[in-house]
Amino acid sequence: MQGTFRFSFGPWNIHEGADPFGPEVRDSIDFNSKLKTYKQLGFDGVQFHDDDAVPNMNDLSPAQVIKEAQEVKKVLDEHGLQAEFVAPRMWFDPRTIDGGYTNNDPACRQYALDRSKRCIDIANALGTRNIVLWLAREGTYIREAKDPVLATERIAAALQMMLDYDKNIRIMIESKPNEPMDHAYIPTIGHAISMGLLTSEPDRVGCLIETAHALLANLSPSDEMGFALAHKKLWSVHLNDQNSLKFDQDQTFGAVDPRRALNQVRVLDQHGFGNAGEWVGLDVKVMRTQKADVALKHLDYSRKIFLRLLQISRSLDDNMIAQLVAERDYEELNWYIIDAMLK
Repeated sequence: MQGTFRFSFGPWNIHEGADPFGPEVRDSIDFNSKLKTYKQLGFDGVQFHDDDAVPNMNDLSPAQVIKEAQEVKKVLDEHGLQAEFVAPRMWFDPRTIDGGYTNNDPACRQYALDRSKRCIDIANALGTRNIVLWLAREGTYIREAKDPVLATERIAAALQMMLDYDKNIRIMIESKPNEPMDHAYIPTIGHAISMGLLTSEPDRVGCLIETAHALLANLSPSDEMGFALAHKKLWSVHLNDQNSLKFDQDQTFGAVDPRRALNQVRVLDQHGFGNAGEWVGLDVKVMRTQKADVALKHLDYSRKIFLRLLQISRSLDDNMIAQLVAERDYEELNWYIIDAMLK
């Protein structure tokens, strides 16, 4: 069963180039201008943080938040675009320095829960039921700062609150083992999927797998995807690439290891990813050295690399592969894959 592929990315993938060691190197681009580039590049879906849609949301009433999000929905419709998901971006707020759901301060935890409700309101206004949780600061710098049992229970309680707040949403947990926190809770997809079992509706808790996050945990991204697919919990992906166990680099998909990228494309395609409406999401950064007039190539090429690898994967002779596997001639199988990629 082949997959069906449509592509999305978030507006933060087009950025000014600032990093912890230097200032911006490109001018800012307004949100509407970014939206104009989607169709030009072959993308149909927009990934949102809640404050991508409503930048000043902390200063607005719930009704005002919804009204502003409804205006954004009109703009999406004008461009022929869909919102893939909305994620609460809490890690820039002073109240979440020590986490949101796992914060030791009950007032800060309440802020995180309230912000999550507003995120769901925005998702409804934008026409998506998908809520992504990247648990950015849900962790510790030192182990003794938080009780891991209590922290896990607090995350589960937050999930339950969101599921109870809206009976239509589904939550996709985007796991990551570190950065920005040294010790992150829910570091792998296995952890993410199991969190659903601590709620009353585990069928509405799944995951989003990012290539780089799996690699930072020293795991195979395609195997992580396979694990989630086997559980019927892979509801989105963030494809990119990564040079070993460094910071989260978000390089162009397949730029570092094309064979590793091929295996991700192949497992998605062979198991019908996208046939139930899932998106192939990209989370790729512009190289800081790129000039403004060529600052979209990372998105264009990531999509093209995916489609080229899809062609290669579908050109492989499955009967030959099965025969080599039956004969246990893995060296010949190794050559067969490499030869196909080098043609």
